[in-house]
Amino acid sequence: MDINTTSPPKTVFSLRLDAMFTRLYNVSVFVGQFFGQVFRPPYEFREIIWQAYEVGVRSLPLISLTGFIVGIVFANQSRPSLAEFGATSWLPGLTSVAIVRALAPLVTALIGAGRIGSSIGAELGSMRVTEQIDAMAVSGTNPYKFLVVSRVVASTLMMPVLVMYMACMGMLGAYLNISQHEAVSFLGYINQAFKPLWFLDISTSLIKAVVYGFTIGMVGCYQGYHSAKGTEGVGKSASASVVTSMFLVFIEEILILQVINVFRPN
Repeated sequence: MDINTTSPPKTVFSLRLDAMFTRLYNVSVFVGQFFGQVFRPPYEFREIIWQAYEVGVRSLPLISLTGFIVGIVFANQSRPSLAEFGATSWLPGLTSVAIVRALAPLVTALIGAGRIGSSIGAELGSMRVTEQIDAMAVSGTNPYKFLVVSRVVASTLMMPVLVMYMACMGMLGAYLNISQHEAVSFLGYINQAFKPLWFLDISTSLIKAVVYGFTIGMVGCYQGYHSAKGTEGVGKSASASVVTSMFLVFIEEILILQVINVFRPN
């Protein structure tokens, strides 16, 4: 009696499920490789400094303009609601809490996903397409250490700086808007703005910035490092870096907020 040992053909759902788990495994290996190499010599300090300049300094004009506009718009939109209750004096504290707690980290991360993530994805993708990464491996250079670790470290370190800078620009924009309608000096605005802020608010923003910076750098490097062949693959790597980074930033925002609310005093 013959026994048919041929396995049944896989369905489309099972094939997609296998591809998803394979992708998750590749991502976990890629991230684990970073933690395995980041503390091992040699340290690419020169490349890290250069990438920090690319990530941080070159982002300042866009961050400055965006933060300034965010502060003006938020203060302008919040005034009518407070004026109905005669509480316009709360406007400096409201703007500072909103900007430092939520707007500065989130808006900076979204800008970083669009500018930094796409730049890293396109750069590494083009290097993969032109076989520069393979040439580095053949020449004895660790391409992961030089390309990925340096960019992820730079984005992780510079994102908190950009977040704090955007918060300052946002509060400056809010002050200019408030000073046009309220009789408040700059020192008086600073005193009222920092009064409702807690150390937990500032530390939470910095924690968010570190997580967002790591996520944006890692996603951009992964998409570019595993780019498909051809110029079309470079474009897909850049767009996938932006979309995936933004999606993960929103998920991380929700998770971090839930954890921080446990420690926040009522």
